[in-house]
Amino acid sequence: MTSHDVLAMYETLAGLTAQMAVAARAGDWDSLSRLEDACAEQSRAMQSGVPALTGELRARKVALVKQIMANDRAVREVTEPWQAQLDRIMRPAAESPVPVTA
Repeated sequence: MTSHDVLAMYETLAGLTAQMAVAARAGDWDSLSRLEDACAEQSRAMQSGVPALTGELRARKVALVKQIMANDRAVREVTEPWQAQLDRIMRPAAESPVPVTA
């Protein structure tokens, strides 16, 4: 894998995570799920290891990682409150606190 390949993978991940943020904000859960799958597939390619980058290439990689993290944060800002609400709805009545009456 060349340094160009590494940057191309990070560019692709940055694009996918940006699309994920847009889908999350729009409530387009089908697209979000599809994009998550594509992102996971792209990430698997990195598991075999990537060469270290230096200089401007490293700086570009760092910028892309920051962008990916910001996109991930944007997705979580939408999905985490929704997931918490869903957890409350799905919790069985037996687990819900029972009001104490005097």
